[in-house]
Amino acid sequence: MTRIPERSGLAIYDYRCQIGVGAKPFVEQHDRSSISFVRKGSFGYRTRGRHYELVAGSVLVGRAGDDYACSHDHVCGDECLSLQLAPELVETIGDGDAIWSVGALPPVPELMVLAELADAAAQRNSDVALDEAGLLMAARFVQVAGGVSDKKPAINPARDRRRAVEAALWLEQHAHQAIDLDAVSQQAGLSPFHFLRLFARVLGVTPHQYLVRCRLRHAARLLADPVRSVTDVAYDVGFADLSNFVRTFRRAAGVSPRAFRRCAKGERKILQERIAAYSLG
Repeated sequence: MTRIPERSGLAIYDYRCQIGVGAKPFVEQHDRSSISFVRKGSFGYRTRGRHYELVAGSVLVGRAGDDYACSHDHVCGDECLSLQLAPELVETIGDGDAIWSVGALPPVPELMVLAELADAAAQRNSDVALDEAGLLMAARFVQVAGGVSDKKPAINPARDRRRAVEAALWLEQHAHQAIDLDAVSQQAGLSPFHFLRLFARVLGVTPHQYLVRCRLRHAARLLADPVRSVTDVAYDVGFADLSNFVRTFRRAAGVSPRAFRRCAKGERKILQERIAAYSLG
């Protein structure tokens, strides 16, 4: 089990179970409300007197305080990405008893897509932050489970636009610093969940996507300076990991930072290859 640091009222766990077929189940308890996406394998889940068979794509739903037991009758080995929600987050997105008592959901396309997005964020293969992807999945789960929250902030288009724009300006100014959703939502005076929804609605991207794009834009500018190393550029613009910077830059630009630097210095062959690739696409 790997625990990803809690942010925005959301703790995320990467569970990889190797319990053998036929092992005796034992009773556990959900400490928090939780949504667990089954990525691989199969197992049984019993809670509140009901039994569910879960396969890849299924969603295990835990209600805080409930006892449960898992059984392994068919295969050995399963993997889950589990979102553990703090009480205040549950209250924000929807705390109806019916929502958190469903036990499990079968593979549902809307949730599967968002769960895969969260998984990609956990593997650093997406420019959506993991807590953002987790909040999106949690909110969508509440809708799918039949309990759309009516706890929405008052709608004020002018104020919302101003908040989103001011937050974007703040992100641009501080992009080189370590920033998470909690920090920027505090600047806006909103909960992380409500701020994420507002920012994305007004500007069309999530706060983390905007932050990453600010960093990439700054990096492109700095890469034109041959004195700076690629490593220095990565750290100067706010990336804490060089490999993540290289991977993210390549995904955005279609070339590595070093190749981009050569483009900036006038190597026409790379430019021509990129133009041809875009034309074919």
